[in-house]
Amino acid sequence: MAAGLTERRQLILKLVVQEFVETAMPVASDALVRKYRLGVSSATVRNELAALEDLGYLTHLYTSAGRVPTDAGYRFFVENLMERTSLSLPEQRMIRHQFYQVRGELDQWVQLAGAVLARTAQNASLVTPPRSSDPLRFRHLELVAIHESMALAVLVFHGGIVKQQTLTLDADRSPDDLRRVAGRVSDLLTDLTLNGVEELLNTDAQQPQPSFGDFERLLADLVVRAMHAFEEQVQEQIYSDGLIEMLSQPEFIPALAREDAERAVQRMRHALEILKSGRGLGQLIPQALASDGVQVIIGGENSTNEMREYSIVLARYGVDRAVAGVLGIIGPTRMAYPRSISTVRYISSLMSDLLTELYSTEQRPPEEDNA
Repeated sequence: MAAGLTERRQLILKLVVQEFVETAMPVASDALVRKYRLGVSSATVRNELAALEDLGYLTHLYTSAGRVPTDAGYRFFVENLMERTSLSLPEQRMIRHQFYQVRGELDQWVQLAGAVLARTAQNASLVTPPRSSDPLRFRHLELVAIHESMALAVLVFHGGIVKQQTLTLDADRSPDDLRRVAGRVSDLLTDLTLNGVEELLNTDAQQPQPSFGDFERLLADLVVRAMHAFEEQVQEQIYSDGLIEMLSQPEFIPALAREDAERAVQRMRHALEILKSGRGLGQLIPQALASDGVQVIIGGENSTNEMREYSIVLARYGVDRAVAGVLGIIGPTRMAYPRSISTVRYISSLMSDLLTELYSTEQRPPEEDNA
């Protein structure tokens, strides 16, 4: 038990979180006593609310207003007070049926996952397409002369990824010379990851007689830039849905006071920017890919300022040692955490099952024709 959190204070904290999530209104002691028949006076509950505020689990927006949870309050609720729930069986059957209607269509699975997450949790969703769980590795390089002073560099990576780049040649080079240089660079870099290529280049540059000539180093630097660009592109591939659901939350609905209206509009613009650009989300993806189970990041626990008014529920999905992606929910910190967590957990499990089935089918040897 956290210091100062008696059983009664834990109960009151749990009720405050539940009431605030449900109503989006500060919670007063009188309301708790009336609704939950706590068996103590309003004065006693007020004292407990004040103690919870002193401990950092609650705060109040105005002097005479009721209390609302802080990030620490939500965190304690999620880890210690929240009832672990699952989606109802009818919901699970309906969702599974939707996915099996687009059976085998991986792109549609990703889009459907985003739509189902948003609709079920009533907040915005994010999904990254599944990608190889292994780091990108270089395979080989080809150089094709297209002009006496230009060549086309074809960079081939494991997994069938191909990148092309035109090069301006610093000297006349015959096709045989281009093939020889490409073969040498390929031999030096084959099967290396981005870190491996960079480490090799840094070590070689410190040698009295470097293995890479000037033109070969230029080609190796081209490989490094291509691998960096690929990694950045992968991080930016975040599919989002549920903008309408998130903007329907009370946090985004203007109140009567002008300052509240301006604040709501500012929040809307901010939410649009996050979902459109993925800024503040990309760095959470590697963290989720490296973790098991459902990850919950609440408000100020986010490392970037633009995300500190939001909570994110993420989970990894995929096939072990093959491919993996991330899916989750983003919304205001006043989030229905039990519902959000159970939704993310179920969809990630379903996506993993579907991908496992897809990959096992693709890798299954064809049946022999006995006719």
